[in-house]
Amino acid sequence: MSRRLLAAVLAVGALLMIFPFVWTFVTSITAGGDVLTTPRLIPEQAGLDGYRKLFEVLPFWRITVNSLVLAVVSTALLLITSSTAAYAFARLDFPGKNVVFVAYLATLMIPMQVLVVPLFIEVRAFDLVDTYASLIVPTIASAFGVFLLRQSVAVLPRELDEAAFVDGAGHIRIFLRITLPLIRPALVTYGLFAFMSSWNAFLWPLVVIRSREFMTLPLGLASLSGEYTVQWNAIMAGSVVSIVPILALYAVAQQHIVQSVAQAGLK
Repeated sequence: MSRRLLAAVLAVGALLMIFPFVWTFVTSITAGGDVLTTPRLIPEQAGLDGYRKLFEVLPFWRITVNSLVLAVVSTALLLITSSTAAYAFARLDFPGKNVVFVAYLATLMIPMQVLVVPLFIEVRAFDLVDTYASLIVPTIASAFGVFLLRQSVAVLPRELDEAAFVDGAGHIRIFLRITLPLIRPALVTYGLFAFMSSWNAFLWPLVVIRSREFMTLPLGLASLSGEYTVQWNAIMAGSVVSIVPILALYAVAQQHIVQSVAQAGLK
């Protein structure tokens, strides 16, 4: 009986989690006039008007490419900086290592809203406003990523490093040939988190982007909400399109994510 009750609770929870996505899709295929009437899960006048508006009002392909470039480059740089820093904190001995690590983790308590003004002043001083660099440079380091990957590196047996040192390998070779392959599940998991964060970023692009040439997907969807009118079906259509890459990445990385969680539970 308890297992049936647990299954029922999980089923209800799953429905509650799925409902917003179903509602988003239904709204995206609902005619503009019907969106403001009584909500229905099955629209009376279904169509692709929202998707048509999306491509007519916005340079949708351009802003999608902008978001994709930002997410891919930012994620790649984050994986490089976080993994190298994680190896240094986990395997190298240098003066003040623990102090630096704690200070680095302390930055997690500082919200992005506090950093917006000083970051914008720096970006403007280097004349990078309204460029790809202004979107990418502030995102190439993450204290959360360093912490997550350091924990994965720290639990690896040091005997592997010692055996490699005996064979004449240095830190760079050990990092590339031994450490990275062994922490691949953690890398994939963090890479997915980093991609999602960059793909959905809104506040910082809103501050530094001025033209449609460098507009990202969240900014484009926000521009569909005017002072007097809101094109809900077009906004929801854009939301549906923006969810697709995340779902595809999750489907590809699902095995690594499960493996990463399982390894964390065993530790």
